[in-house]
Amino acid sequence: MLAAGLMLGSQAAFAQVENSAEQKIIALSKTKWQWMADKNADSLAALFDEKAVFVHMGGSWGKQQEVNIIKSGGIHYKKADIHKVSVNIIGSTAILLNRITLLAVVGGREVTNEFEVTEVYVQQKEGWKLGSLSFTKVGG
Repeated sequence: MLAAGLMLGSQAAFAQVENSAEQKIIALSKTKWQWMADKNADSLAALFDEKAVFVHMGGSWGKQQEVNIIKSGGIHYKKADIHKVSVNIIGSTAILLNRITLLAVVGGREVTNEFEVTEVYVQQKEGWKLGSLSFTKVGG
């Protein structure tokens, strides 16, 4: 009986730890959207892994191009309204799904689109790093 109680206690503690990690990822994602709105390229560069990939409606590219696009205003992520968020953690990888309405300025034009955004984070010695950010357009 004691062993069963200890096992249940361990499972509950593990669930809290995992839940805590999920909450950290959700908070990190929200912070990332704010940095994008603020064009805070330096903070984003620190968050993005060197091998990170970014998939947009207009193509895909790596970390440096994404940082340069944000810094120059080529894409200005003005506001991301988050409607739904979920996180799955698999080992040292976190997969976050966001359903958002994104207000952005792209090539000088203000546009609003609904996206399902996939963010992949990898836990490293210095903390969580963004490894992939992919936008999938949804709706009409």
